Amino acid sequence: MSLSKEVNNGIMIFIGIGIYFLTMELIGLSHVFLLRMLNILIVIYFVNKVIKSNYREGRIEYLDNLISGTITSLVGVFLSVAGLLAYISFKGGNEYLNQLSKNFLFGGGEPSMYQYCIGLLFEGIASSIIITFTLMQYWKDRPLKHF
Repeated sequence: MSLSKEVNNGIMIFIGIGIYFLTMELIGLSHVFLLRMLNILIVIYFVNKVIKSNYREGRIEYLDNLISGTITSLVGVFLSVAGLLAYISFKGGNEYLNQLSKNFLFGGGEPSMYQYCIGLLFEGIASSIIITFTLMQYWKDRPLKHF
């Protein structure tokens, strides 16, 4: 059984973000807010890869590619948030979460690990949709000869 390219690239987003954040934690930079935001580049890379692949295969319908890019990014978001929840639980739950930087986008107060992950899930879904729409605007006017 082979997985679709959307699911494969969504898994690659999860792996890329996981490696990125584990590396940041190992070198002691996980508290730096701006570095935490750079994970968006991983999502952009893999969503772009799927859309570009679709164009190469002759799938140039806007809605098809919009759905394809959205599925890719959402698979990455859901797996990443589930992985984060597991990691926080492994590291000590709410006690570990309280050690993390207070500078997260939807923040304020002291959220539980479930509240934190749900907030990240909504933030990830919104970013995924924005990234996909932005890339679709980029690709929709590209002539097919560039592929």
